[in-house]
Amino acid sequence: MKRKAAACFMALTMILGLTACGSGNAAPPAQNADSPAADSVQEETTEAGAAAENGAEAAAEGTGTVRGTDTGLKIGLAVQTLSNQVWAQQAERIQADAKEGGNEVTVVDCNGNANTQINQLENFISSGVDAIIVNPVDPEAIEEVCKEARSAGIMVMSWDEEMTNSDINWLIDNYDLGCEIGSQAAAWINEKFGDSGCEVVVLGYPQTPILKQREDGILDKLAELAPAATVVANQPAIDTTEGLNAMETILQSHPDVKVVCCIGGGGAAGSNEALKGFYGSEYPDDIGIFSTDLTDETIASMQNNEFNKVCVAITGNSYVCGDAAYQLVIDKESGKEMEQNVYRTLIPVTTDNLAEMTEGL
Repeated sequence: MKRKAAACFMALTMILGLTACGSGNAAPPAQNADSPAADSVQEETTEAGAAAENGAEAAAEGTGTVRGTDTGLKIGLAVQTLSNQVWAQQAERIQADAKEGGNEVTVVDCNGNANTQINQLENFISSGVDAIIVNPVDPEAIEEVCKEARSAGIMVMSWDEEMTNSDINWLIDNYDLGCEIGSQAAAWINEKFGDSGCEVVVLGYPQTPILKQREDGILDKLAELAPAATVVANQPAIDTTEGLNAMETILQSHPDVKVVCCIGGGGAAGSNEALKGFYGSEYPDDIGIFSTDLTDETIASMQNNEFNKVCVAITGNSYVCGDAAYQLVIDKESGKEMEQNVYRTLIPVTTDNLAEMTEGL
């Protein structure tokens, strides 16, 4: 939105906020986390989340084109780290969509440092951007600077974290996501091993609160749905290197591990490589990795019938997510009414629906 329209837009936001605040803390939509079918595709969406799917519809056509009439927008995109493939690919797609729509996106990476991210957001404000998309390292730490941005007429979208000083919170119910990963793993354990159970590894990342919620969901569903299974190791792993190192170490002490549950695609990729190194060219069919983030490595592992069995995608592949995030910004800047909290859908991906989910990649 152009600077001269900022005041009008802020007035509209205040009016809409009177309605939105009553539902801003509402419980997220149910995610059917108890479903045991590993190849079921979760179809539930909410009216609040419908806006996020508009970009996915365009991506399904393989064009990357999204709706919206506003052009000449300057958008600042602040991510935790571009070393995370999912975030990097989403940022790439947001930039491509913006260029196609006559807008401009500047991407910055704070390398997981909250103070650096605050400085980056301050720079966006001083440079006069129209909108900010932020993937917060510490949401509480950036509340004040986001409040300053909104006071300056800048639309703020929080990516993955619920914030107060934002116009849109694009959210995952992280506990439900963990529950879905754990449920898929439990169903597979029960099918393969029955009452005898098996040894399980969980690669989490308790340093980050939302990822700790995923880890808790995984552990709770494993305990509930596969009580005969035993978690023999629980280690942090946020990227491929950490996943590889953790899994190599674990396999030395627990060579009979059959299931690995990961809070992210990095841990899944590293685990897959460690298991390939451990077993060589033979891939036993009673060993499985269950994770989220439909990364290139996870896709290749599933296509090659390696160790990744189920990946719970969030909204879709990385480029579909980028389309959806960009579309939310365009819709909001165009004056479309929407809830502050927009929840994303969870879609279990197996070899049965992998081709559909990776179309356009």
